[in-house]
Amino acid sequence: MSEISEIAIFACHYQELMKKILLVEDEESLINVLELNLELENYQVIIARDGQEAMATFNDEIDLVILDVMLPKINGFDVCREIRKKSKVPIIITSAKGTSTDRITGLKLGADDYLVKPFNLEELLLRIGNLIDRPRILETSDISESYTFGNNKVNFKTYEVDGTNGSIILSKRELELLKFLIERKNEVVSRDEILDRVWGENNFPTSRTIDNYILNFRKYFEEDPRNPEYFKSLRGVGYKFSIK
Repeated sequence: MSEISEIAIFACHYQELMKKILLVEDEESLINVLELNLELENYQVIIARDGQEAMATFNDEIDLVILDVMLPKINGFDVCREIRKKSKVPIIITSAKGTSTDRITGLKLGADDYLVKPFNLEELLLRIGNLIDRPRILETSDISESYTFGNNKVNFKTYEVDGTNGSIILSKRELELLKFLIERKNEVVSRDEILDRVWGENNFPTSRTIDNYILNFRKYFEEDPRNPEYFKSLRGVGYKFSIK
C-alpha cells in the first residue's frame, strides 16, 4: 500500500471518530464564525440553514445539535420537538429571544441548554464539551417521569419542581445530579462516582462545585436548609440523598 493511500485511510478513519455537530443557523456571518471555531476544536460540522433542511439532515450519527429558534420554513422550537421524538441527542438552543418563558419553552421541548444571543464563544464551546462528553443518565434510568419526596415533586420531563420552597425550573445538570442521587437513595455516593456519571470523565469540577449543587438542593427542597433532612454531605466521604 502506498504512503498516500495510508494517509487517505488514516484521514478517513480520523473523520469517522470526530464528533459530529449539526449547526442549524440562517445567519451567514455567525455560521462562518461557529464553523471555523468548531472545526478548530476537532468537531465535524454539518450545516442546515432552515428548519426543513435540519429535519432532512438530522440522523443517528449526529452527536450534538446547535439550534437557532428563529429559522425559515420551520422554527427551532418545532425542530427541537421533532428531533426529541426520535433521539436523545444533546440540543443547545441559541436565540435572541431571552425571556424566561422562551427558555422554559425550549427546555420543556427537550433542549439540554439554552444560550441567549449574543453569546460568548468560549462559553458555547464549554457547554458543547460538557454535553457531548457526558454519560446519558436520563435516558438509561429506571426512575419514572416524576418523583415525590416529602412536600416536593420533581418532573424529570419538564424540569419543573413543586418544592417546599416554591416552584422552580432545574438546570440540566441539576436534574442529572438529582436523578443520580435518587437512584442511589440512602447510599453514600463518592465524589468520583458523581464525576463519572454526571460530569463525565473528561471534566474535572472541584469538590466545592458539587457542594454548591447540594446547597442549591437544600434551598429548593429542605424546610430547614441548615439542618437538611434529605441532602447530606459527609466530609471526606461523599454525598447522600436520605429518605425514610
